[in-house]
Amino acid sequence: MSERIFGLALLALAAAGIFIGWDLKAPISYEPVGPRAFPLLVFALLGLCGIALIFSRRAATPWAPPAVLLRVGALFGIVLLYALLFDKLGFILATLLMCLPLARLFGASWKQASIGGAVMGVSLFILFDRVLDVALPAGYWLKPLLG
Repeated sequence: MSERIFGLALLALAAAGIFIGWDLKAPISYEPVGPRAFPLLVFALLGLCGIALIFSRRAATPWAPPAVLLRVGALFGIVLLYALLFDKLGFILATLLMCLPLARLFGASWKQASIGGAVMGVSLFILFDRVLDVALPAGYWLKPLLG
């Protein structure tokens, strides 16, 4: 039964994503397929997977224990907060603040989580912003330093 419930949730998410993504249009045509091809393809595949889960004839999978569901919910909340704070705090600080609780959820010490988050934030910023030339938000606190 849990597969069917999850399949229905995936199907609803796919329908909402296709509905929202259908109107994506670029003001300037910079690529042949435009910006809506990728989201529509992803949501269509998600919908097919949801339909497959709804009509599958497998033995029922037991629900995860409440502790696992709580950790998954915490992971979802952390990533949602990361997305909301990404522009305001900038890539480096937002990544550091995301990596700290994620690393702690996976068993890292505070020292390991802090060092890992700082290294990941700075090194990925340098890689994407400087090497790959992908514009990342510096955040309000770092803009004066970067110019």
